[in-house]
Amino acid sequence: MRKASYRLSNRLQRMIAPRLRYSQYLFEDELAAEVRPGAAWLDLGCGHQMLPPWRLETEHKLVARAGRVVGLDYDGASLYDHQSLTQLTRGDASRLPFPDRSFDLVTANMVVEHLGDPDAQFREIRRVLRPGGRFLFHTPNLGGYYASTSRLVPDPVKRKVIRALQEREEKDVFPTRYLANSPGRIEALARATDFEVRRIRLIVSSPQFLAVPPLVFFELLWIRLLMTRPLRRFRTNIIAVLERPGDAPVSDPSSA
Repeated sequence: MRKASYRLSNRLQRMIAPRLRYSQYLFEDELAAEVRPGAAWLDLGCGHQMLPPWRLETEHKLVARAGRVVGLDYDGASLYDHQSLTQLTRGDASRLPFPDRSFDLVTANMVVEHLGDPDAQFREIRRVLRPGGRFLFHTPNLGGYYASTSRLVPDPVKRKVIRALQEREEKDVFPTRYLANSPGRIEALARATDFEVRRIRLIVSSPQFLAVPPLVFFELLWIRLLMTRPLRRFRTNIIAVLERPGDAPVSDPSSA
């Protein structure tokens, strides 16, 4: 029954929004552009994988391109099942267990919405980045219909709904806070933590109601409208790239 619903929903998507791409694929494109050969890379909230399970081969290739890749997650149980990383650490993004300037790249895929103190956590991320290093993250947009509705649903109910719609285990659904989930808030955090904003993209993603074709029809109509520029601020997801500025040059007293 579910497979038949998915087939019908995918057919509707090809008819109504043929240019729509899953936001994880857009994040993957950004990730491929940011992972430099030999780079030191930290993935925050790495969980079981950095990309969706069916993109495991691509994940392996990206990890192989980098020189050193470390995964960190507060939920230690998640680390046991990781498919592509061998350097795994249980830790808190508010107190990263790494020396200053350890990484060229920090990533967070659907993690920022869970941060409880993004000001402190962005500062820690900046601390462990080298000058010129970048923080790339993918997160829901609070102005989008999914995040704004999700905020109103109690966590116990939300876990059951997500399990029904996405077939995700309830143990893999964590509380969301949405404290860094709008372009304005991200820009303010960047200023406060001495990051430079390289880009903030508002994007749409695949519909949530794939398993319920009567609902997905109307959801796809709304997504098609979100793909137009006038409704851009209501799109469902954000991909952002922040950069730690290079250190200011030290003046030579002898030249004065």
